Amino acid sequence: MHKIAVIPGDGTGPEVTAEAVKVLDAAARRSGFEYEAAHFDFGGDRYLRTKEALPDSAVTELRGFDAILLGAIGHPDVKPGILEKGILLRLRFELDLYVNLRPVKLYAGVETPLKDKGPAEVDFVVVRENTEGLYAGAGGTLKRGTPDEVAVQESINTRKGVERCLRYAFDYTRKRNRRKTLTLCGKTNVLTYAFDLWERAFHEVGSVDYPDIKRDYAHVDATCMWMVKNPEWFDVIVTDNMFGDIITDLGAMIQGGMGIAAGGNINPATVSMFEPIGGSAPKYTGQGIINPMAAIAAAQMLLEHLGESDAAARVDAAIAHVVAKKLKSMQAGKMGYSTSQVGDLVAAAVAAL
Repeated sequence: MHKIAVIPGDGTGPEVTAEAVKVLDAAARRSGFEYEAAHFDFGGDRYLRTKEALPDSAVTELRGFDAILLGAIGHPDVKPGILEKGILLRLRFELDLYVNLRPVKLYAGVETPLKDKGPAEVDFVVVRENTEGLYAGAGGTLKRGTPDEVAVQESINTRKGVERCLRYAFDYTRKRNRRKTLTLCGKTNVLTYAFDLWERAFHEVGSVDYPDIKRDYAHVDATCMWMVKNPEWFDVIVTDNMFGDIITDLGAMIQGGMGIAAGGNINPATVSMFEPIGGSAPKYTGQGIINPMAAIAAAQMLLEHLGESDAAARVDAAIAHVVAKKLKSMQAGKMGYSTSQVGDLVAAAVAAL
């Protein structure tokens, strides 16, 4: 019995999460596993009522689950940064979700802005370090608001943090078993201290424990260039927190947009959290027109993480079938179906395929 925490969140989050849960139900029936879900109301509405983004008891309680399914965080009536730091970043740091996993997969029938590229060329994964780097929050300001103001933001990289991210990426590349190539994305020619550590650890760990995995390196600017020009060159990319944040949004665009992009915040030893990438999209709230595919893809990643490989494969095949055969567009309001109807289509495909 899997225990799954569901946080629908803000805006269109509850709408897309409902469809992801609908597909989880269909997958459980089809593949013969059981799960129980508990819903939590963390988000903007709760914050406006209580002035508390996340109660102290929440992190402890969430540790008791096998996985978390998150809808979206972001409320138009809450100052930007409060919910993101108070919920998302706090969960990442306190649950030690040290890997952000982002598949960049183009499904047949989904439009990409890349000329002459299709599903065969756009199929790689980014492993982003998720708890260190520039997002660790180290730094400060001096003489704020004056002409002499100084702002310092420090990138914190520890051998432990870097190595565990690298090991996850090597293991994932081996399990993926596609081209068995892991590319380190960095900036060794400028960020000489941080990426000296990354590069040394990359080759030391790879040469000793993963001799079957080919190691490659690309500067982050070159990585962006090749993701657009030759995405087929990549199998798995591993990088630090900030560069990973940037290149995964680029990846979302080349795989067809935020409507299909999903990600996981992973700690293999404890609870992990899965979410659509596109945000709460408050302008579409309550209209029933938002695309739920990214949330459904997040559920697919959750199933894979829980070891339900048969169910995960069925959901992936169902997504591929619906986007290729049913939807007119991936854009909100242009799919040819409502949000709930898209969920129905995927659930039916899970049962039938």
